[in-house]
Amino acid sequence: RFADRRGRRAALTVSVSLMALCSMVIALVPSQATIGVAAPIVLVLARLVQGFATGGEYGTSATYMSEAATRERRGFFSSFQYVTLVGGHVLAQFTLLVLDALLTEDQLRDFGWRIGFAIGGVAAVVVFWLRRTMDESLSEEVIEATKAGEDKGAGSIRELFTRYWKPSLLCFLITMGGTVAFYTYSVNAPAIVKTAYKGEGMTGTWINLIGLIFLMLLQPIGGMISDKVGRKPLLLWFGFGGLVYTYVLITYLPETRSPVTSFVLVAVGYVILTGYTSINALVKSELFPAHVRALGVGVGYALANSMFGGTAPLIYQALRERDQVPLFIGYVTVCIAVSLVVYLFFLRNKSETYLDRERGLAFVKA
Repeated sequence: RFADRRGRRAALTVSVSLMALCSMVIALVPSQATIGVAAPIVLVLARLVQGFATGGEYGTSATYMSEAATRERRGFFSSFQYVTLVGGHVLAQFTLLVLDALLTEDQLRDFGWRIGFAIGGVAAVVVFWLRRTMDESLSEEVIEATKAGEDKGAGSIRELFTRYWKPSLLCFLITMGGTVAFYTYSVNAPAIVKTAYKGEGMTGTWINLIGLIFLMLLQPIGGMISDKVGRKPLLLWFGFGGLVYTYVLITYLPETRSPVTSFVLVAVGYVILTGYTSINALVKSELFPAHVRALGVGVGYALANSMFGGTAPLIYQALRERDQVPLFIGYVTVCIAVSLVVYLFFLRNKSETYLDRERGLAFVKA
């Protein structure tokens, strides 16, 4: 809502400021032995605020990257949203490798866990500086008109759910299968690998690190392909591939003891997943006009992600403990199937979208 009323750059700057502050608070908060029960309270509050800031980041960053790119290269540029997202996972895995090599288990438990948050806080400060200097994707005239109250529908929940409820529903359904697959392939699968190689030093961590780097490098390729053939073929690739491959991945990965085979299983999943991750931000941004775009993309994503994506690791763990993993495979497959129906029958490669018609409202420096 803030991004639709005050601009994308302002919203992105606020979100990363909150992330940086909360990361440093978590890294520096005194232990429970020093400040008592206040320590866990501060940690929980900081994580909550950090989560809110991260959640608000998605819709705004998806909107900005889609608006700032030229029509011919929108897929390529918008794919970098997931390059940076997966890049965060890569940095986390690399940090884990270094800390595991340098610190004992007791040291990790005592103070080592704080180091990752400190690194994140410093990185966020750098991003804050970059965002302060980047161009705004909305024209100054549009922002000033919204501030003056000339567009009362800008960033309005009521406007979104009365006039744009259909694209909001589409955004939710597009995200549903994609987010549960993302968490299954990039969170559950690495956890399975880590467990499978638990007694073999850093083998599991190396497999996961190389796999995530591979996933990160795939995103621009997926974006470039979508600029040539359209968005729908990639979504169909993900949908049909996910229907088949989820069973293969979750069934055979826990049984594999060959590092090469484990990597191949994970890598094939990432190739399929890229059909969604590389272009999903752009597909959703194209559904909404500028005055409710960040809100529409953000709400649809947040609802689907909290209901289906974020819960996927918990559901998998609960069902695995009860030897009911096939139920989890069925759950993920059904979610992907629902999204696939939307990709097949409710999306099409359009010759013109809201983003094309609004080029006069956008400002991008040459």
